Amino acid sequence: MSKGNSPEDERPIEDVSHDVPEDVSEESRPSVGRALQQARIAAGLTVDDISSATRVRISIVHAIEADDFAPCGGDVYARGHIRTLAKAVGLDPAELLARFDADHGGRPAPTPAAPLFEAERIRPERRGPNWTAAMVAAIVAVIGFVGFTFVKGDDGGGSEASVAEGSESSAGASASASAEPKKPADPKPDPTESAIAAAPRDKVTVKVSATEGRSWISVKDHNGRQVFDGLLKEGDSETFQDNEKINLVLGDAGAIQLYVNGKKIEDDFQPGSVERLTYTKGDPQVG
Repeated sequence: MSKGNSPEDERPIEDVSHDVPEDVSEESRPSVGRALQQARIAAGLTVDDISSATRVRISIVHAIEADDFAPCGGDVYARGHIRTLAKAVGLDPAELLARFDADHGGRPAPTPAAPLFEAERIRPERRGPNWTAAMVAAIVAVIGFVGFTFVKGDDGGGSEASVAEGSESSAGASASASAEPKKPADPKPDPTESAIAAAPRDKVTVKVSATEGRSWISVKDHNGRQVFDGLLKEGDSETFQDNEKINLVLGDAGAIQLYVNGKKIEDDFQPGSVERLTYTKGDPQVG
């Protein structure tokens, strides 16, 4: 038993294209919503079927098929929904998007990304004791003691004995120092991928990369302020940071790879799907 309206109750209007002259005007073509509805019915799908397949809410599907794009939340989101629904019913998204742009004042211009907060520097690990410096200091102390004994000697013989004895001690100390294996200093840690990608714990950091194509994205901070609203082309990346949370809308989530607080998000986003995501300081996990 089907949940929503059945395809039989929404039979498409009989095709009368053979009665229309070839030079029919642009206005006589079906609207974006009507074209999507006719294609859905022709495919034998209900609104519930389309909503389940695309994860677009039923109310928004009904509104779009009635050419009411206000519930989408803006032209950027409306374009993403149109693209998703067109693919689900087997239509070419480019033609419908061109018609939508013509009816709504053209394609929206992307807004520049907000400046980022500078990430905190990662402190290198503490080094171990410097054994080489300690041995040099010991040798200098022995040489100084020998010189002091030579100056304070009572007579020449005593001085000569002291010098001989001091020289022997110095040579012995030098030999001992040379024989003792030197402990190498701890190597300075090389920067690793995790260190480079690390983010401050008191903030949430999200990196958005278009790896499988291009996608429209929208980003808002915890106050609801628009931080970014535009198109990422394939190979482009943007990074966003906030003290509490970041809200994302991905027009084509299948083309996007996310890194949250330095960790890769492994969600299996489908091509053409629209995703609304929220990330906080405690993630990675979809909020």
